[in-house]
Amino acid sequence: MKRRTFLMGGAALLASPWVLGSTLPKGTIKITVGWAPGGGTDVFARIVGQKLSELWGRPVIIENKPGATGMLAAEMFSKLRYSNDVNLLMAHVNTHAIAPHIFKTVSYDPLRDFAPIALIGATPHVLVTGSKHGDASVADVVALCKNDPGAISFGSSGTGSVQHLAIEMFNMAANVQGMHVPYRGSGPMQTDLIGGQIDFSFDTMTAATAQVKGKKLHAIAQTRIKRAKGFPDVPTMDEQGFKGFDASSWYGVVGPADMPKDLALSINADINKVLLMPDVIERFDGYGVEDGGGTVDQFAAFMADEYEKWGKVVLAAKITDEG
Repeated sequence: MKRRTFLMGGAALLASPWVLGSTLPKGTIKITVGWAPGGGTDVFARIVGQKLSELWGRPVIIENKPGATGMLAAEMFSKLRYSNDVNLLMAHVNTHAIAPHIFKTVSYDPLRDFAPIALIGATPHVLVTGSKHGDASVADVVALCKNDPGAISFGSSGTGSVQHLAIEMFNMAANVQGMHVPYRGSGPMQTDLIGGQIDFSFDTMTAATAQVKGKKLHAIAQTRIKRAKGFPDVPTMDEQGFKGFDASSWYGVVGPADMPKDLALSINADINKVLLMPDVIERFDGYGVEDGGGTVDQFAAFMADEYEKWGKVVLAAKITDEG
């Protein structure tokens, strides 16, 4: 995906004469977030929600329903039907591309039970380590894993997380056996990483930035094809020999499956306006959020591609809900 492609696609919608604020259903406008307040998904929802509120002249409520790495909220939302209220959900790579391949408890279909509206953006992950391997390169990480198969540990925020899947992608691409160590979130994982109890992690850029800038963690590589603006000096996995290596967290807005297409198109147009605002771009750049925007159909195709990509990783790595 290219930022220019998506924003140009969105620019075509900006010419629409539809003034959405006066044509929205009259009920409550709400964005549901499947994580607790303060996390990346919540922060991005609040940034977008505040700007939409200003555009529409109506309150946009952010409702947090944390649980099961976003699956609880996605499950609930999948059962909603279009009504006088405007119900939106912050979709995430975990809920809409990874978890349905792993967890037997997931009953929703991420491609059929939601109406795609807009991609908010994607953030890289960062291969990080503590002082234990502070000067390591990607080649050094590969060598460590080859010299001691199954003993070099990689922490994640939990089984089935993007961090976990990035580890498995790395194992397959490098033909090594790094050991996955799941935690209940990035916080406790980072504590052990800094303390030297584990060796590495493909942590989210959102979670890792403060620790890297505070020099408590060392950034070895980032996991999108191009370097994020927030980490211009950190090379990508692709640059270090892992061609096509792309493991990112992405965020998007979806509606109920039966949301009218014209309403989805109009909300998409206003989200594109928000994503072009200089202050929003500046805030998102600070989190490494890039390549948002574009049309409804582009977002639908992106979701389908991500679902297929991560399904192949889950199958090849034989990942189950038991770890």
